[in-house]
Amino acid sequence: MERQFDQELNILKEDLLKMASLAEDAIAKSIKALVERDSTLAQEVIDRDREINLLEIEINNQCLKLLALKQPMAVDLRFITSTMKIVSHLERIADQAVNISQRTLELIKQPLLKPLIDIPRMAKLAQEMVITSIDSLVNKDSLLAKRIGGRDNLVDDLNDQIFRELLTYMIEDPRTIKRAIELILVGRHLERIADLATNISEEVVFILNGKNIKHPNQEK
Repeated sequence: MERQFDQELNILKEDLLKMASLAEDAIAKSIKALVERDSTLAQEVIDRDREINLLEIEINNQCLKLLALKQPMAVDLRFITSTMKIVSHLERIADQAVNISQRTLELIKQPLLKPLIDIPRMAKLAQEMVITSIDSLVNKDSLLAKRIGGRDNLVDDLNDQIFRELLTYMIEDPRTIKRAIELILVGRHLERIADLATNISEEVVFILNGKNIKHPNQEK
């Protein structure tokens, strides 16, 4: 019975890593599509979102089955319950990549407003946060997970910088408003990805240490 539980837990971990890989790929492709003005790639990200959604449902069903039939304890219980939260964050990350791809399809219809410099930098930071949060889980490294929150501030700063620059464009030339707003929304989607990666890292710390670092003062 114990061996079967371990096997089912390993399958759950593999599916979680598969979903994380799909979400990371969606981020990378959505930004590549934006930079290269590639409508085919943008549409690919949109079309593959269903695969991620279905995987989330499958993983949640696995978690519920393990909780109901195996009654896990301690770290296994924390892993299963936190996995349900992590896959929700990953699904939302993929949704943000879809949103970026939809913005891209609109932007491609219009002339390029400005060279894209800060948005790819912001995207790289956000993607690295997602990758690192999952790596910290795989490697059982709570210190690595705790460091992710600091990177979120860098993403926020870049987003503020992008907003200020695009606001200047809109003030100086109202004809740029539509394109500028689309790029501002891309920045907000990337900021949200970074926030969700931070949420994942907080779940990793809870799994490994049993501590809630998001609301430390609320613990009994």
